[in-house]
Amino acid sequence: MALNRYKIGELLELVTIKNSDNKYGANDAIGVNIDKVILPMRGNISSKDFSKFNLVPPHHFAYNPRGSRKLGLGFNDTNETFIITFNDNVFKVKESASTILLDKYLFMYMSRKEFDRKAEYISWGSSTEVFDWNVFCEEDIYLPPYPIQEKYVAIYEGLLGNLHSYEKGLDDLKLVCDGYIENLRKHNEKCEIGKHIKLVDERNKDNVCSNVKSVSISKYFNDVGAKVNKNELRNYKIVKPNQISYVQTTGNEKCFAFAINNTEDDILVTSVNNVFETDDELDPYYLGLWFRRKEFDRYARFISWGSARETVSWEDLCEVKIPIPDIKVQRQIVACYNSMYSRKEYISKLKDMISNICPILIKGSIEEAQRS
Repeated sequence: MALNRYKIGELLELVTIKNSDNKYGANDAIGVNIDKVILPMRGNISSKDFSKFNLVPPHHFAYNPRGSRKLGLGFNDTNETFIITFNDNVFKVKESASTILLDKYLFMYMSRKEFDRKAEYISWGSSTEVFDWNVFCEEDIYLPPYPIQEKYVAIYEGLLGNLHSYEKGLDDLKLVCDGYIENLRKHNEKCEIGKHIKLVDERNKDNVCSNVKSVSISKYFNDVGAKVNKNELRNYKIVKPNQISYVQTTGNEKCFAFAINNTEDDILVTSVNNVFETDDELDPYYLGLWFRRKEFDRYARFISWGSARETVSWEDLCEVKIPIPDIKVQRQIVACYNSMYSRKEYISKLKDMISNICPILIKGSIEEAQRS
């Protein structure tokens, strides 16, 4: 068998280099999360004493020793140096072990759910569980030869390269889409949408349709829970394809909750929701783009009224003004946004695939080593 067993402490070492000269500041401060990603530090951190922060140079790892179930961990695979709070630990592969363990292979190894379970198992504490460095160093690790590690890291990096390319393309596409809307907002005359929308109140009188959905704060239709009696849906409203349903109350949701029926089937919603359709001069999906903006959520809260329940009335909604260009222009903008949403969905799936492939690659490298 070509696998070699080591103690973690033989291969890794803690690195504690303080930012004592304050060379690095707020723009260099990072945190790590349970998805094993390095992120900019959140919140207002300008008042923090960065001289006490630890440096995270290139090819170094950082982790939060406090937590439960999943270990907050990140790997600096850039050419930049970051800083992280002194409560977090920084470590690297020892120089003497640099031909035994490839740092990116170690990152794949520690990104697996199996490792999270191991980290949880060896953590200890009462109110706070701690992933102790000294305990970790006593753990065994079985490694394939260095060339096999390089082979499987190359596969992993290839997937990451694809992900980064798609993310960069997404940023460019979002810039174009947002530019469309911003240009319309600044240079086109605004019209009341009430001239182009009509309230619809068609009930499921024959109890034929049972496709019940709820309107979520994410602005899509969601499946409903088991509490709905699907044998008695006569009073539910029908939302036909391309029609829009919205929740009139905004107090609980803190946003304008709406959804467009983008399917070919009828959908049922509770009778308290409003349902409406647009005319031939206003594309429902174009209107939906404006409803999805954070600015509109704030505006909907502003125009809501009531005591026990704050609502956006139909009359108030009709008075909302947006730029309404030619229908062809509207559909071009919608097509651009649809491309962006499709790319977002693909990136999300690719991220899940990369996350799930780490254990497969580690297992493959071990099996190849055992066969050699």
